[in-house]
Amino acid sequence: MIFYKCYNLYDDIMKKVFKIIKIFILIFVICISFTSSFIYESKIYNNNPNKKVDEVAMALKINEFDYESLYGAKDTLVGDLTGYAYNCPLCSGKLACLGNYNITNGTTTFNDETYGNVMIVASSTNLACGTIVRFSVDKLSSEPILAIVLDRGVRGNNLDLLSISEEYAINNIGRVEITYDVLRKGW
Repeated sequence: MIFYKCYNLYDDIMKKVFKIIKIFILIFVICISFTSSFIYESKIYNNNPNKKVDEVAMALKINEFDYESLYGAKDTLVGDLTGYAYNCPLCSGKLACLGNYNITNGTTTFNDETYGNVMIVASSTNLACGTIVRFSVDKLSSEPILAIVLDRGVRGNNLDLLSISEEYAINNIGRVEITYDVLRKGW
């Protein structure tokens, strides 16, 4: 009989413990579901009337073109502009900065990653290889000319524009004093 009373007491205690555990689990599940649904709802519902405007503004900011950093002058220099061809008397047919770039086929341009298709100029070592310059010469183009330094052979701040032939260089470029902007200093 004592064993039976102990067993019933133990059984009653265990039922109460299980009941308390069930209550704690139920409270825990309710708390978790309430918290999760709150987070879920806050992610789904956005009562901000400017949400669309903000997305458009962000898209414009991402695609915004920074003209000043790309085309703003880092330096302005004055020098003479002359012209030369790959087969001039003192020319080797190779560029000093890019020896493997083929100019013997008559090309006078280079496709730069940032500035696109630009003219090729020679300069002194005052300008590093890969420097981008911008200058205007009305008899060559009504638009400013972008060029990249890929060759050497001149002195000071002078530039020598790669031309299709010596005859073209002499007749169309000659020697003219220019003021030019340095847009990028080397690669």
